[in-house]
Amino acid sequence: MTAKTNPPESRKPASPELLSRRAFLERVTFILGGIGTLAMSVPLVGYVLAPVFKNDVPKWRPVGKVGDFKVGETVAISFDNAAPLPWDGQTGKTGAWLRRNSETEFIAFALTCTHLGCPVRWMASAELFMCPCHGGVYYKDGSVAAGPPPKPLPRFETRINNGVVEVKTQPVAIQRS
Repeated sequence: MTAKTNPPESRKPASPELLSRRAFLERVTFILGGIGTLAMSVPLVGYVLAPVFKNDVPKWRPVGKVGDFKVGETVAISFDNAAPLPWDGQTGKTGAWLRRNSETEFIAFALTCTHLGCPVRWMASAELFMCPCHGGVYYKDGSVAAGPPPKPLPRFETRINNGVVEVKTQPVAIQRS
């Protein structure tokens, strides 16, 4: 005598209610997965596209009256950062070395060495910019005198506007060497 065996559950034909419930749950899963993927990709797309829409307009920052600077003298100046944020506080300030070459000519140099970004000092007695980190030396015009720096000191544009010396600033992208 042979016994009848019931077919396994996977071989049974599905009822219409089961098919509609399965189809519904499948759709809900795909919709929720799509919403989750979209929510996760919005910050990524924003990060990639932000530089395209960012408006980095240069700004002229006043640093002092023309009469405050002596011809042939190099002094440290400070001014507002190019891209200040409301919570920056003291770090919202940046600086430069300002040299007055003549009655109408000013040169502003960045504070950082072009070798590894260490702050340079002005040595008035030697008329040289010195980098304490690796011995970089620059002449008073910002050109490299000695050491490992690959380039001259970066410069800011300067102008005289209504008797006030101004330095042109703008946000700078971080560069990797």
